[in-house]
Amino acid sequence: MVMDQERPTDESYNIGDFTFLVDREFMEKVKPITVDFKNVGFSITANIDLSQPEGGGCAGCGTTSSCCS
Repeated sequence: MVMDQERPTDESYNIGDFTFLVDREFMEKVKPITVDFKNVGFSITANIDLSQPEGGGCAGCGTTSSCCS
């Protein structure tokens, strides 16, 4: 989850004071998505395994352990 600008391929979800953007094609692959606020941040669950071999994980777009590539 990162701050981003809305794109034409995004679906926008306004929940409380937050706006969540999800690429429509990505949403079809991972739905349902649940976002919960925890005391120190957000917890995201989806219908996809974002883990990578050898403990890579999803650090964010543009990083060496990115799930966005």
